[in-house]
Amino acid sequence: MVTVSPPDTWVYALRLPHDPRAARVARMTVRAALNGHGMPEVLDAVELLTSELVTNAYRHTKGPASLRLTALGDGRLRVGVWDTSCHIPAPFDKPLGDRVARAPEDAVGGRGLFLIQEYADSWGGWALGDGLLDSGKGKLLWFEVGAGRTAMR
Repeated sequence: MVTVSPPDTWVYALRLPHDPRAARVARMTVRAALNGHGMPEVLDAVELLTSELVTNAYRHTKGPASLRLTALGDGRLRVGVWDTSCHIPAPFDKPLGDRVARAPEDAVGGRGLFLIQEYADSWGGWALGDGLLDSGKGKLLWFEVGAGRTAMR
């Protein structure tokens, strides 16, 4: 009998409607893909950070979002979330070395994107145009986690 192992590079893409349940669907997709490809060491961080980006896409836009998981090989994973807004939030609008301050203890929001710089190895964002729903524009925010990550810090 021949044993087949999954390749170490792969891509999953998922279109998400503008729906408050989109973050849950994204988390379930991440969990299934990473468990299926034997990547438990990055699962918690990727699930949390993906949920943050998809939640922000829902909260700050009126259109759909897309999730893309890309295994780059050598245990590295890139997660991208596209939405219809062109606004690039911090820390995605700054070079990797520039850090965003932690939100105050009593703040209602502002912690999600701080988590990106704490748990991702790298991140970035691109504005893609005017954000009109049918124009295919908006922005893409992405982060990467790599091999050797054993748990959330």
